[in-house]
Parts: sequence; structure tokens; C-alpha cells
Amino acid sequence: MEKRIQSASLLLDASLGHCFVDGLEHRDESVIYNCLRAYAAIDNTSSAEEIFRTTVVAPLVQKIIPHGPSGVAVGASGDGLENDYQEIKTCINKDCKFLLEISSAENSGLHVFDFLANSILKEVLSAIQKGKPGAFSPGRPTEFLINYKSSLDFLAHLEGYCPSRSSVTKFRAEAIYNEFMKQWNVGVYFSLRFQEIAGALESALAATSLIPVHNSHSGHWNSQDLTLKQSITLLESLRSCWREDVLIFSCADKFLRLTLQLLSRFSNWLSSGLDARKTGNTSSNSGYEWAASAVPSDFLYIIHDINCLVTEVCGGYLDDVLQLLSSCSIDILDLVKQSILQGGKSLNGLTPLVINAITESLVDEAVKGLKDVKAIATTFRMTNKPIPTRHSLYVSGLLTPLKKDFLDTEKHSPYLTKETMNELRHGAATAITGRYYDMVAEIVSVARKTESSLQRLKKGAQRRTGVSSDVSDPTVSDTDKLCMQYFLDIQEYGRNLSTLGVDAKEIPAYQSLWQCVAPLDRQNVINL
Repeated sequence: MEKRIQSASLLLDASLGHCFVDGLEHRDESVIYNCLRAYAAIDNTSSAEEIFRTTVVAPLVQKIIPHGPSGVAVGASGDGLENDYQEIKTCINKDCKFLLEISSAENSGLHVFDFLANSILKEVLSAIQKGKPGAFSPGRPTEFLINYKSSLDFLAHLEGYCPSRSSVTKFRAEAIYNEFMKQWNVGVYFSLRFQEIAGALESALAATSLIPVHNSHSGHWNSQDLTLKQSITLLESLRSCWREDVLIFSCADKFLRLTLQLLSRFSNWLSSGLDARKTGNTSSNSGYEWAASAVPSDFLYIIHDINCLVTEVCGGYLDDVLQLLSSCSIDILDLVKQSILQGGKSLNGLTPLVINAITESLVDEAVKGLKDVKAIATTFRMTNKPIPTRHSLYVSGLLTPLKKDFLDTEKHSPYLTKETMNELRHGAATAITGRYYDMVAEIVSVARKTESSLQRLKKGAQRRTGVSSDVSDPTVSDTDKLCMQYFLDIQEYGRNLSTLGVDAKEIPAYQSLWQCVAPLDRQNVINL
């Protein structure tokens, strides 16, 4: 009986197959319908799907994506699929739609067939694998992305033939559908894009100096234009993550993480460089040589670029990202928004560090002139100079780095807001005044202690010789002269602060300077 049953089955399959092929060739709906009912009745849907694939679909696809018997492409030009898919869509509509409509007709009982997946998609996948295997290679990211998006569009087109959501779900659950999607290694694609985008930023940050790129002679400078190559590369890298020719939506979470990593890397590069500059760890192999070679004007560019980056990242850039992810839930969008805003906040938090670096640089340059403060003390101690009536020459040079070399230079004005300019002026002036006070206070303290010791010795000698010590000495001591000189210097220093727009009375160290020389009876000195 087994042999008889097997023989009958083979005969039935062969006869039904011939009938089905004849119906497909003549597009006889009645014959096709009855054949499909028969296939469904004997639970042999795969035979019908295979016959349709080999009889109708394969010849059409072979013309579009030709390949030889051995699987080698024949006359193929490139591995692009976009145009091929367009031709295949046309063929499906022209030569396959009639069967899809019959099998998906309502109450036909033919929904057990899936010609979309097991006939059309199966043949297309086979043709690509044999005729254009390079289309699946992520080694060429740009071509890979075009082919991948074209393939998703093609799958969406096939899903358009599904009569219901359940049939779409069934189509996506087919083994051939999953096999087709596995051909696209988006993980490797993202890795290559990661290396490309992050590598560009790393190369820019590896430079041994800040690289200004703003051409002031172009006449088209905008206040929102970035001025340093490092900043421009960061913004370009951030935008690359979400460009249409880079982003794969299924990897959006990875591109978001890359976005935050880029912001964090730039922030760490800047903060670590400033710390290295402060501690002096800027050797050639430290990676922070740029911080050692940077001058105050370079830090102005950094402040300007930070402001521009924060404005863009937390403004238009964020809006663009949220628009691209608009299909996500509100909760996810809120998390994306907060994470990017946090990245912008971390950038903005670097501004005070840069201002401190500028201030320290200006102070270090200015206090070089304070060496003359000690020289004045030596002069009054070693010579019998008269009572001073004019301020010392060094005072005029103390604020030169602020006045001439930096804050009064017009070329820097476009890069600084009025608030930042005032903060720099006041911060640098306060720090310089603090150094000034420390030096003067130490010198005056030592001079007074020395004078007090000498007076005690002198009185002791007078008592031993019987000379009266009640008569006051009308002469002015060297310490009084020194304090008077510092008094005149401090007075002139206060005037210089005023010319910079800094009120000396608002600086505590300046008040301490006055108190340092306050014990001097100036009226007595003037009378003498």
C-alpha cells in the first residue's frame, strides 16, 4: 500500500503541478483558484509556492539581476540594488499581483499561502546572493546604507500587498524574511561609522596646538561661527551621527550613545588639558601639549566656541534629533532630550575653567613687574633717599597684560560677551592685587620688625651711656619712607584699575594694601 500511495501522490503532484503551471501561463483565475484549493487540501502549500517562484518570479528576477549557473554575476554593473528593486516592483505589479490577489481574497481559504515571502522574497534574496554578493558587505558603509534602506523600502512595498495586519505579522515571521534581514550586518556597519566619526575627532584633538580656522579677512564672519578646528570637528562629528546618509534607525540608541561620548570626550580633553597646564604636566608625551603652548587669546576662542556649541547642541541640534526620533514614545524622547542637554551642560561648565586659565596666565605675566617692589625696599634700606613724592615706574606696567596685550585689543571683542569681558577684568585685577598685597605686606612686616629691633638696641645703648632718650627724633625712618612710596604706588595702581573699568574699592586685597601702610603718620611726613 505504501508504494501505491507514494505512486498516487507523485502522480497527483505532477498532474496538479502541470495544471497550476498552465493556469499561471494563461492567467486563468478559475484554474489557479482550484489548484490552490487542492494544494491547501493536501497540505502541500510549499509546492505551489516553489512552482510560482521558478515559473514566474525567477525568469523576471534573472533578467534584472543576471547570474550564471555557477552563481557568478553575468554583466552586472556594481552592487547597487536601488534600481533593481524599482524594476522588481514593476514586475511584481505587472506579473505577480494577479496571483497575490487570488490567494488573499476574503473568505477564499487560501491564506495559508505566503507567495510574498516564499516565492518573491526568496528568489530576490537568492539572486542578490549569487549576482551581487557585495551588496551585503558593510565594508563600504555608504553603498551598504543605500542598499540597506532600499531593501527596507522593498520589504515595505511587499507588505503593501498584505490584506491585514495579521498577514503582515505572518510575513515578517517567515524564515526567509529573517534570513534576508540577517544578511545586513548593521553591527559591523555601526562599528565602521564609529571609527570614522570618533576617529576624526580624535585626530583633531591629538594636535599639539589649538588650530584657529577663522579667516578674519573674508568679511563674512558670523558670531555663531566656530573658530577652532577642534570645535568644528566636534560639531561635524555630532551632526554626522544623525545624517540621513549615516543613520540607521535600528541603531539610533548606539548613535545616541556615540553622540554623548563625543561630547564627553571633548569636555575631558579640554578639562584635562587645563588641569595639566595648571600642574605643569604638559610634556611632549602627555597629550596636552596644546595647553602649554596656548596663549590667552587662544582661550578666548575656546570660550567663544563653547558658547556656540552649547547654543547649537541644546537648540537646533537637539530639535533635529528629536524630530528624527519622533516615532518613539514620549518617555524615550524625554530621556534623549535630557541626556543631550546634560552633555551641553557639561560643556558649559568648562567656561569658568577656561576663564581661570586666562586669569592665571595674565596674572603670571603681570606679577613679573612686582620684582621691583622688593628692589624699592632694598633701595631705601641701602641709601639715604629723600621722602618719595612720586609713584614708582613699575606700577604703570602691572596691568599692561590686561590693558594692551589682551582686553583692549579690538580683534578679541567679537569672541567675548560683555559679561565675560567684565568677569575677566575683575578676576585678573583681583588676583594681581592679591599677589601685590602679599608681597607688600611681607616686605613691610619685615621692615617694621627690623626697625623695631634697631630702636630697642639704640635705646639700650643710650641708657648705658647716660644719654636721655626722651627727646623725639625728628627724622623719618626708612620704613616710613618705604611705606610712603608704597602709598603713592598703591594710589596710582588704583587709578590704573579705574581706567580698565574696575572699581578698586570692590577688591578686598586693595583695601588690605591701604591698611598695610596705614600706621604711617603721613601728615608728619609731609610737614617734614
